[in-house]
Amino acid sequence: MSDAVLPQVREQYEALPYPPRDPDEERQRLLPTWLDSLPMINHYCCAGRQDFRRGWRVLVAGGGTGDATIYLAEQLRATDAEIVHLDLSAASIAIARRRAEIRGLANIRWLQASLLELPRLGLGEFDYINCSGVLHHLPDPDAGLRALLAVLAAGGAIGVLVYATYGRTGVYQMQELLRRINVGCGSIDQRLDHARQVLATLPQTNWFARGEALISDHRRGDAGIYDLLLHAQDRSYTVEELYAWLHDAHGLHIEFSDVGRGRAPYLPALVLAPRRPPFLDAVAHLPLRQQQAIAELLGGTLVTHSFYLCHGARVAPYGDPQYIPFFCHEPVTGPELSAIIHRSTEVPFIMRHSHTGISLPLDVGRFGKFILKYIDGRRSFAEIFALVRGEEKFRRSPPDDATLFADFAPLYGFLNAIERMLLTRCPT
Repeated sequence: MSDAVLPQVREQYEALPYPPRDPDEERQRLLPTWLDSLPMINHYCCAGRQDFRRGWRVLVAGGGTGDATIYLAEQLRATDAEIVHLDLSAASIAIARRRAEIRGLANIRWLQASLLELPRLGLGEFDYINCSGVLHHLPDPDAGLRALLAVLAAGGAIGVLVYATYGRTGVYQMQELLRRINVGCGSIDQRLDHARQVLATLPQTNWFARGEALISDHRRGDAGIYDLLLHAQDRSYTVEELYAWLHDAHGLHIEFSDVGRGRAPYLPALVLAPRRPPFLDAVAHLPLRQQQAIAELLGGTLVTHSFYLCHGARVAPYGDPQYIPFFCHEPVTGPELSAIIHRSTEVPFIMRHSHTGISLPLDVGRFGKFILKYIDGRRSFAEIFALVRGEEKFRRSPPDDATLFADFAPLYGFLNAIERMLLTRCPT
């Protein structure tokens, strides 16, 4: 980080640790961080074959007040894993350490430094690196990425969150407005006071006011206002810019997964569901990166891009009978969803998902509700399919594996796209 920016960034996070956290709240709840869910890391980065029991090393690069660090350390508590929490701010580290102390987590190493120093810190290599909300605050994000890649183990993965351009259009106009208002302001308090005044008096014609439903940090106190609107270094990316940087320049494989919504905001058909205008047929034949770029422009709701980076695709494969399907991020069970489909009189069946707001006509197939009935997070597809073939109505002409996989593909494809069904080789 350049000499001109580094002191300002450090000053901000020493004065206003981000995100603001009360360590005592650890006694009541565990805050999950989306990309750091071990089942998701396993599905998207380890081909579903990792059990995380032995020798795993994790780096949280720019860990702030500790959300990702605490969540990862808690999930890995019963293993010999080591988590390294690295951050510029002593104040932020102090909050994160207190959170860990309250939880009794002893598997974390604390280090105050810039991630740009990683190649010379002698920390060894890491199987998984979390770098959430950091690269977009560097004057040279590529230097930050190269520092992370220098300590990434062979076969390792990086979970990244950076800002998205289109959803933050109003944010950047507000940042420019405040830069002009704050000319000559030397203190954090004065800049914050001006920001609060502006927020309280914005006309509804202002683009930030128009898009305010997409943004919430400014409602979370001074740290949120400053990080959103007054940060000394802030840039954003489009889908195509990410592919050009990460895939084209570095040869990295990208797996997008928006917080709470999975790949849905990156798939044009799900962005527009339940409508299906004819142009979608042509879009469906474009390369995936072009489809994702179109979806970002269509939806307009992406304010961040969160994704995994790997050297080559390592997603758990659909179509292998030895893999175990399981539900993730939802309290629903296979038998419950099976019963909903069984009771439905809609033709086609309408899959309604409240969190993503998607209502989608979905082909549930001839066997879908029977397959769902036996999904429990322990049975493999081979075991599930054997039970389906044992159903009385299928005994005379039992379907083979290929038929069952093809029949279940639309259901699995939708549930996987919204991160509600994943695959593993290790029982959950």
